Amino acid sequence: MKPYLRLFDLSQKINYKNEILAGLTVAMTMMPESLSFAILAGFPPLAGLYAAFIMGLVTSILGGRPGLISGGAGATVVVLIALMKTQGIEYVFAAVALAGVFQILVGVFKLGKFIRLVPQPVMYGFVNGLAVIIFMAQLQQFKTVVTGHEAWLSGTPLYIMLGLVLLTIAIVVVLPKLTKAVPASLVAIIVIFLVVLGFNIPTKTVKDIAAVSGGFPPFHVPLVAFNLHTLEVIFPYALIMAGVGLTEGLLTLNLVDEITATRGNGNRESIAQGIANILNGFFTGMGGCPMIAQTLVNLSAGARARLSGIIASLTILCIILFGAPVIERLPMAALTGVMIMVAIGTFEWASFRIINKMPKQDIIVGMLVAVITILMHNLALAVLIGVIISALVFAWESAKRIRARKYVDEQGVKHYEIYGPLFFASVTAFNEKFDVQNDPAEVVIDFKDSRVADMSGIEALNKLTEKYRAAGKQLHLKHLSADCRQLLKNAADVIEVNVMEDPAYQVATERRS
Repeated sequence: MKPYLRLFDLSQKINYKNEILAGLTVAMTMMPESLSFAILAGFPPLAGLYAAFIMGLVTSILGGRPGLISGGAGATVVVLIALMKTQGIEYVFAAVALAGVFQILVGVFKLGKFIRLVPQPVMYGFVNGLAVIIFMAQLQQFKTVVTGHEAWLSGTPLYIMLGLVLLTIAIVVVLPKLTKAVPASLVAIIVIFLVVLGFNIPTKTVKDIAAVSGGFPPFHVPLVAFNLHTLEVIFPYALIMAGVGLTEGLLTLNLVDEITATRGNGNRESIAQGIANILNGFFTGMGGCPMIAQTLVNLSAGARARLSGIIASLTILCIILFGAPVIERLPMAALTGVMIMVAIGTFEWASFRIINKMPKQDIIVGMLVAVITILMHNLALAVLIGVIISALVFAWESAKRIRARKYVDEQGVKHYEIYGPLFFASVTAFNEKFDVQNDPAEVVIDFKDSRVADMSGIEALNKLTEKYRAAGKQLHLKHLSADCRQLLKNAADVIEVNVMEDPAYQVATERRS
């Protein structure tokens, strides 16, 4: 059944009470987070709320699975900070739309499955680095502008800010121990709002940052020149944002799969994210991706269908249309406290508990990814580097496993029984197993417990065959698997064209028959 029809599939047995309450709860927890992320990046706060509405609505209807919540997420916003500072908001909108195109292409060409290549240590580093970035960004709220320059708060304004932030954190920490009927972050924001309003406490509010009053997201073509120069500017940011959004989104989707014991569709989710981000680019939203915290809030509230995400999105739209005067008076201390707790909750504290049980190379990879994420604010690059290093470590460890059992049979034929894969990293160790000069006239290499994995392995066989041939000895290849034989056959065809009748590959080919 098409995703937009599943909402009305009566066989799904939707619990409307759970879905509606979960949606309202998600909206209240998403709103301050989206506002904070927008302010963090220097965007108009309304761009964060528009992103929460557009991302949430589109992905809830068209996304890869029910229960997944998307919005204006920090993971993608962090990528765009540098573009915002250097080029301005219009280039950000263009980059968000282009990122959506990339995400649709990933879904259309069914590339979502490659998320499986991200190792757990890389994810630990990615998440921990993101948590540190979110926390460090909150320190900006403890600054003020004095004669055109930023300066740290001091005296009474500092004490007021610290007190309100600590009170927010205390509520978020203590309230869940008393009741979980309402989101602690929502209660904390309301309490701080009432305290500041009731005692007329002078402190920074959302209105001091920017106004959030507005109507329905307006259609707006990004005011950038449609030329190659613009593409050169936004292309890297769009590509990184698309990669970060898909990485976070597909990993969140896998998490929901585990919790609900069901299976989502990563490629469909990629397409839905892409459509939502294109709409963000043309409707003044800052873009986004699935949000782990809000998804967990949604699931813990009992939501299992698409309705909760739709309710959350429509609730945010109603707040934009009718609740702007209230939102503008929200104390920034409350949002800062909530975001500090988001950072603490995002951090994978379990990585510290198991660090002494992890291989040293995994520890190094995780720390490297975290450092790159923090220093460069480039989450996609950090994940890519982590994956590459993990792959190289795996290749090295696999290369060390290749070994050979040697014996001479009754006919005087020497056998080499190879164990482990023959590929680029194991070629050197493979060549060291053979004693061409002292071997008998006939040698057999048995690949029953091995396989030739790549062109480097083929070339190693080629050179080894040449050495035995030059020594006047015969080399036979035995028990090659079907895929290895095909690989050798394909390579032999190429070599016949380019190297002109290489006798080594003729020998390897003849031995297959």
